[in-house]
Amino acid sequence: QVQLVESGGGLVQPGGSLRLSCATSGYIFRIYTMAWYRQAPGNQRELVATITSGGSTNYADSVKGRFTISRDNAKKSVYLQMNSLKPEDTAVYYCNSHRPGLEYWGQGTQVSVSS
Repeated sequence: QVQLVESGGGLVQPGGSLRLSCATSGYIFRIYTMAWYRQAPGNQRELVATITSGGSTNYADSVKGRFTISRDNAKKSVYLQMNSLKPEDTAVYYCNSHRPGLEYWGQGTQVSVSS
């Protein structure tokens, strides 16, 4: 069956870095657009970054210049490098895979930015 498993979350001080990973299985990863979303307590889930099957990327204004999304089709994985983290980046981060008519989600990984 389809699985998306995030890892790499944790507690980090402001200004620090984390790298999130999302390992997938059970579907044809390379033809899907991949994305990272996040949801902070009391807030709606918001789009953080996307990367298409062709490698084109897009970012939320709040993370531009600090976060980088990448993918490895051979490993069927997507990554989110997060630098210069801020307390407002604290949220559960979700991996998303989609193409017209199909969408899959991971279970989420907690990122907490605090001193």
